[in-house]
Order: sequence, then structure tokens, then C-alpha cells
Amino acid sequence: MSSIEGLPPAGLARRLGALFYDSLLLIALLMIGTACFLPFTGGEAVTFDAFPRLAVLHRLVLLLLIVGFYGVFWRRRGQTLGMASWRLRVEREDGALLGWPDVLARIGAGLVSLVPAGLGWWWILVDRERRAWHDRLSHTRVVVVPKHQER
Repeated sequence: MSSIEGLPPAGLARRLGALFYDSLLLIALLMIGTACFLPFTGGEAVTFDAFPRLAVLHRLVLLLLIVGFYGVFWRRRGQTLGMASWRLRVEREDGALLGWPDVLARIGAGLVSLVPAGLGWWWILVDRERRAWHDRLSHTRVVVVPKHQER
């Protein structure tokens, strides 16, 4: 099945390409977030052994950066920068942009897809609608956007 607008579902290779692009951006963002903690540790790594309270705060900040990265992009245009490069868009099953509850559900379900050796991602290869476990669990889908279409 395709999108409400008749857009085709995205395949595994294209989705992994976008994920790779986004991971480069996200790693850079997480490095900047971590660097902000270094003045408080004297340049040392933020570990639970050396800085237990700061380590908890650091992990929370990294989690917020990850959720914020995907949430802001998905809510605004349905695309991260990597998804835009690969002409992909994530949308709810009704074709609407994601809200924060959808974003949180998709990220949580994404962890479920990764846990059993990424089986939830590989599911795209056998699913008739090319949907991963996290697509199904969060009631979303990823579609390929034509070159000329802007959201």
C-alpha cells in the first residue's frame, strides 16, 4: 500500500542511506553536547565513576538531543536532512505530519526494531507495504517524495 497521495513506500536501502547521513549529523551534535560538559570535568570523560550526577545529566542531555533532532525535523517537514537528501518523508498513516506523541512512539518503537539484531528493519524486505516494525508499531510510514514535490 502507498501513501494517501499515492507516493510509493521507501525501501530498505534508501532508508539506511538516509539513516547513515543523519547519523553523521547526529554524532556531530552529540559531540558538541558532550563538549559542553568538559569544562565541568576538567576535560575528563563524563563517567559514572568520576562524576555520577553529571553523568546522569549528560545522558539526559544526549537523549534530549536525539529526540529533539528527530522530533523537530519530523514535526516540521516530515524529513530530517538525511531523509531530504534521499527524498524520503515520514508521515502518519493518514498522511499527516507527526506530532510529539507520534515522534516519541516512533523513536521507542525504533528501539524495539533494533533489539533483535535489527530484525525490525530487515522486516521491510518481506513486508508487502515495505514497513518496518517501528512503522507498524507507531502507525507511521516512510514514503519516497518526487523530486519536484515540496511539503
